[in-house]
Amino acid sequence: MSRITTAFEGLRRAGRTALMPFLTMGYPHRESALELVPALVEAGADLIELGVPFSDPLADGATIQAASQQALANGMTPALCLEQVAALRERGVAVPLILMGYYNPFFQMGLEGFARRAAEAGVDGVIVPDLPPEESEPLQAALRGQGLDLIFLLAPTTDDARVRSVARRAGGFLYLVSLTGVTGARDRLPSDLERFVARVRQVTDLPLAVGFGIGRPEQAARVARIADGVIVGSALLRAIGSGADPVAAARTFVASLRRGMDGQGG
Repeated sequence: MSRITTAFEGLRRAGRTALMPFLTMGYPHRESALELVPALVEAGADLIELGVPFSDPLADGATIQAASQQALANGMTPALCLEQVAALRERGVAVPLILMGYYNPFFQMGLEGFARRAAEAGVDGVIVPDLPPEESEPLQAALRGQGLDLIFLLAPTTDDARVRSVARRAGGFLYLVSLTGVTGARDRLPSDLERFVARVRQVTDLPLAVGFGIGRPEQAARVARIADGVIVGSALLRAIGSGADPVAAARTFVASLRRGMDGQGG
């Protein structure tokens, strides 16, 4: 059983919803993740997505694009991302760590080599937004051989037949994109989000985590009532980049989301 599956099962038994913040590795400084990740765990994060910077992040909005560009300018590379994951494990970080990255950098590392190095570093799963599930078998096989989950995204426009097809291939959890478009906090979430989550729930037993557009405690609380996980990225990165103390800003922001999800207000 993977660390991701174990985490979701433990949260289910406790009657809690997973809070899954997203960080761009190498932002705002090359080694910021080494301090930010422990702070997020302290503030209530249950799993953490670590974005591997890429020059053409097609699924990401302006905030994550800008963070990726800064991270690349800081010298962040896929190899350094793995080194930092290993360093986080050495420092005692025990929550599941999931790499979110685009296919080309992983392919350039060699799929078998990437999977082996990711497992050795302490990665638990991988999300690849630009990899169609129908073309995922080579990476899936490499990751499966190392005990890692390949996590797929589903959009509100995905029909039922494709939902079933994707769910059969997926591991860990399914990432439900709350809206059509790219990442970024929104003023309001779609009115039909509950219907989308319920539709996917009918065809799979995998945990369902919702991301894209979530940026405030009340929005996180709404998603927590219907899903198994809440993913927040752009709003967190904005908080990190807006103050003199990125770690304190990250801790405060994530703690407010956790309080909202736990029914304690923002």
